Amino acid sequence: MMKNVRPQVAIVDTNTLAAMGLRQMLQTVMPIMEVDVFSSLDELQQEGMENYFHYFVAISIVLENRQFFLTYRRQTIVLTITTDPNAQLSDFHCLCVQVPEDELVRKLLQMVQNAHGGGRNLPPMPRMPQAKVLSDREIEVLSLIVQGYLNKEIANLLHISITTVITHRKNIMEKLDMKSVSSLTIYAVMNGYVDISKI
Repeated sequence: MMKNVRPQVAIVDTNTLAAMGLRQMLQTVMPIMEVDVFSSLDELQQEGMENYFHYFVAISIVLENRQFFLTYRRQTIVLTITTDPNAQLSDFHCLCVQVPEDELVRKLLQMVQNAHGGGRNLPPMPRMPQAKVLSDREIEVLSLIVQGYLNKEIANLLHISITTVITHRKNIMEKLDMKSVSSLTIYAVMNGYVDISKI
């Protein structure tokens, strides 16, 4: 039984810096989750395996404890440093962490959408009432930005000037307090403004 109301995810990795970066990214991609970091399997076991919905585990730790993690293979995501399918562990879902930020964000968003059906398979959470932050036009511009369109292309598609696109882009980033396209992508996908398959 979960000890907290919010579902929890564990990261098990001896590389503290990498684990903290992944933790930040997971908390952004899955704001419903609480993310704990452990440097060893022993630490995770002391905390209680049953407390966690998923385990993101460095490949070296999985290899050292393969039989153990096979028991938890549905919940285990192996962190690898290569996208080569021949170097992946066939019994586990693998996630390459040696890719550009936007690609890693896309993979995490795909995992959330595919594995949890837009959150339908996650434990129910109370929803906070949320006022609409962006105007309809800003949502249109946001959707095109995260799909990779350039300012000039957005202007042509929406029949507005490039200056107006730049103003909308600036306003979107200020309203959402976000500074990167990766952050905007997470926001757009999590709010249903764009499908991950279009990114």
